[in-house]
Amino acid sequence: MALGNHLTLAELEAGLPHIRRAPTDHGELKLIVRRPAVDQRDVLIEAELHLLEGLVGDTWEARPSSRTSDGSPHPDMQLNIMNFRVIELVAGNEERWPLAGDQLYVDMDIGAENLPPGTRLALGSAVIEVTAQPHTGCQKFAARFGTDAVKFVNSPTGKALRLRGMNAKVVRPGRVRVGDMARKVSARGAGF
Repeated sequence: MALGNHLTLAELEAGLPHIRRAPTDHGELKLIVRRPAVDQRDVLIEAELHLLEGLVGDTWEARPSSRTSDGSPHPDMQLNIMNFRVIELVAGNEERWPLAGDQLYVDMDIGAENLPPGTRLALGSAVIEVTAQPHTGCQKFAARFGTDAVKFVNSPTGKALRLRGMNAKVVRPGRVRVGDMARKVSARGAGF
């Protein structure tokens, strides 16, 4: 996977006003990416979200987690969701957007204040639930987008806005399609 030019921390921070203007109650699904194998990406127009598999055809089920006692995939990390405005800024070139490794990219404020754990989002015919598991920048993210990008997403502001993304799980299976609106439905326990 080719590496491009990395933005400086100052250049990234200059993009914060645009990121902060993302819609709060609903936002468009702009990109779906399936990870069929390590470092492989399939950009999809439509995908199925499954209760046990997450995004069907993705390798989430085969990915070990250091956050579970037995190393099995973490059930609260089934889906990785990123604010589309962040990946546009960090990655620049459209061909580089899938390199972040997230599956769903929405033009929506996914910050912890706007979407606390337990918040449910309707997306296509599916419903997903935001989980408390943190999603942070890692070595691969740094290699692909630069160390300043990791500093940016892991800064106090970056963590509050979840610039690196958030984790979620499927609570009602269904199909999602680029262009679908993600909209707040309820908090856990309030039904959907």
